[in-house]
Amino acid sequence: MSRFVIQGGKPLEGTVQTIGNKNAVLKMIAAALLTEEEVHLTNVSGISDVDVMLEMLEALGAIVRYEKVTQEVFITAKDIKTTTVPSELAKKLRSSNVLLGPLLVRMGHVESVVPGGDKIGPREMTAHFDGLTALGATFKHTGEDSFALSGKLSGTDVHLYEPSVTATENVIMAAVLAKGNTVITNAASEPQVKELCMMLNQMGTDIIGGGSNEIHITGVETLHGTTYTVPIDYIYVGTFVILAAITGGRLDIGPVNHEDMRTMLYFFAKLGVKTEAKGDRLIVPAKQTLKVQDPDWARVKGFYSQPWPCFPSDIMSLAIVLATQVDGSTLFFEKMYPGRMFFADYLNGMGANIIIADPHRVIVNGKTSLVRRTLASPDLRAGMAYVAAGLCAEGETVVENIRHIDRGYPEIEKVLTALGAHIIREES
Repeated sequence: MSRFVIQGGKPLEGTVQTIGNKNAVLKMIAAALLTEEEVHLTNVSGISDVDVMLEMLEALGAIVRYEKVTQEVFITAKDIKTTTVPSELAKKLRSSNVLLGPLLVRMGHVESVVPGGDKIGPREMTAHFDGLTALGATFKHTGEDSFALSGKLSGTDVHLYEPSVTATENVIMAAVLAKGNTVITNAASEPQVKELCMMLNQMGTDIIGGGSNEIHITGVETLHGTTYTVPIDYIYVGTFVILAAITGGRLDIGPVNHEDMRTMLYFFAKLGVKTEAKGDRLIVPAKQTLKVQDPDWARVKGFYSQPWPCFPSDIMSLAIVLATQVDGSTLFFEKMYPGRMFFADYLNGMGANIIIADPHRVIVNGKTSLVRRTLASPDLRAGMAYVAAGLCAEGETVVENIRHIDRGYPEIEKVLTALGAHIIREES
């Protein structure tokens, strides 16, 4: 098992090259199952989740070529040899659930298991099953955690009871080859959903409204291949804004889609974090004075996660570490996942002053000096938050179980070392 050993207290300085969006590329890989022709993706980040998703496509019968040096993936799914998603791989990756729609609409049948991924609370699949059965699929339990979907799909009105990103993407991919017209209401509007729709339109679909809460899809008989560039990962950008602020360094981050950053930067500014947009770059100045700008807002409202375009849940853990280095008290309300906040109690062991109000809410009282500690990463986002805490802590911090971090931050120790951090990866 690997771990990071971090000597804290070093400001991060330099230029950060952004990566392709983790939550976009996995769905784009799944979309390659919708055509017999080659799909070529560029700007594919070298994260372990991509390796798992590509391994699943190979197990299904696709021909896959992954050029990590050039960050390109080539997929041809002409011959699908099985419609059973490999259970041992599906249990490693939450996004394995987006294979359901493409396999179902193309092959008429799919079998899988309840997927794995981060342990941040229950992440049931009701919205997925509701959407796919509305299109005409028949759902059947085949075991304690396994199931099957089958049937010929037809366009219809699909209302999602919650704007789930992956459920929206599953229904979109199923609807593009279903006969007739589909309208999805209460759809997720995240940037990765919009990009998936744009990629599918490039493959020959007719989708209107991607990136909005109402999506109109006219089904087509076949799709062709395409070349598509994976968009920038805005969570990765937000991560380095926080790392610069808490270590006191100056970072030049890019390229950046500034539209994707508007809400995050609004909330960060409430804690005194200043940034400057220059072309497609985002500059974080050095030696910032971090202070709660509106104490009443921070106490009553604070940071709260909601579906896009509001504050994203995936940056919540890192924002809590940021608040430990800010003068003042701030409420954090994680509305989506009840297990996301528990990591914060271990920050108290480093010297933070965090009140765990309930599974969804914490109050961070800053500024506090953090000191070294050995921590075990429970999930991707909390793991990176522990790395952030170690970077601004006094002494040597050890973060174990870093396989979670590798799922979203490729070779992060090399990136941080190039920026002046003292961090090494050790294999035990």
